[in-house]
Amino acid sequence: MALKLSTPSRALAAAVAASGVAVLLGAPALADKPASVLAGVQKVAVTAIPIDFDRDNPDHKQFGKLIWRGGVNLFGKSPFFGGYSALVVDASGDSLLAVSDAGTWLRAHIAHDGRQLKGLGNATIGPIVGRDGKPLAADRDRDSEGLALLQGDTSTGTALVSFERNHRILRYPFTPERFGPPQGALALPADARRMSLNRGIEALAPIRSGRLKGATVAFAERLLDKNGNYRGWLMGGPAPGAIAIKDLGGFDITDAAPLPDGGIVLLERRFRYSEGIKMRIRRIAAKELKPGALITGDILLEARDALNIDNMEAISAHRSKNGETILTLMSDDNFSPLQRTLLMQFALVEGKAALAAPGER
Repeated sequence: MALKLSTPSRALAAAVAASGVAVLLGAPALADKPASVLAGVQKVAVTAIPIDFDRDNPDHKQFGKLIWRGGVNLFGKSPFFGGYSALVVDASGDSLLAVSDAGTWLRAHIAHDGRQLKGLGNATIGPIVGRDGKPLAADRDRDSEGLALLQGDTSTGTALVSFERNHRILRYPFTPERFGPPQGALALPADARRMSLNRGIEALAPIRSGRLKGATVAFAERLLDKNGNYRGWLMGGPAPGAIAIKDLGGFDITDAAPLPDGGIVLLERRFRYSEGIKMRIRRIAAKELKPGALITGDILLEARDALNIDNMEAISAHRSKNGETILTLMSDDNFSPLQRTLLMQFALVEGKAALAAPGER
């Protein structure tokens, strides 16, 4: 869901609220998307400005159960750069693929110095195309929110993409020069019909190991069951069915990503005029993922805008060459000058691995 959110400054949050931006109350944010459609693939120069997660204390590296591995504020020299709602990082940790709620994709090399994130290079953007082979043009059709890599890597493969407003999950083959046309779709669960216009399927996580291998976990942004818990689904695989995630403090679900052990991580966001923006990451173990279960998970990180966050909408996970589980997060700037496209990485603390001396990524 694209929201007109504040920057990490509470003062700016108050200024945005005072401006009367109605989309903060849940209406679709469409005004700032590019009015035209990206016709084809183009290279884009991306400038990266380093950031610290704790601006006031750059030496502060551990946050909750995560270790800061660097972050950047990205500026792309194209009106189509922005609005990123989901991403995947390939197994090498060297490249990413992201989708935007303006119906476009971004592919780029991830620059790093062996451990610390430095920026993006060799960036390319292009349109997501419809069944007719043409770029998605209508606002109700191009609002891509979730991304799950099924086969291949970030260059060539097959992915699931979820869209809101015109709610659907489509299977997309892609190459370096083309994203689509879609080949097939996943049927939405019956209770997904209760999703509101601008709160569709935000999170897709394909399970690649363990007893649920072959399933895809899907979550709407904020679809509650009769007990006030988030509604989610195990789609396909050996044990399909509905699951429930306990609502802890009124956050919304913005993305999910599979972990190497068969579990997932869940990215959540909360915005209130009185408190600004917050984000949270929960880890859900593989053993918790079963139909009919009420899942709480383990909070890895909860952060408010005193730390360097924005409208955090995308998360991916990969295992680095030295054995660390790396979480990559990206923010959706809604094409607003008051927001930013942030890219950041954390290592999941597992024993002493995340605190070891710098090594090969």
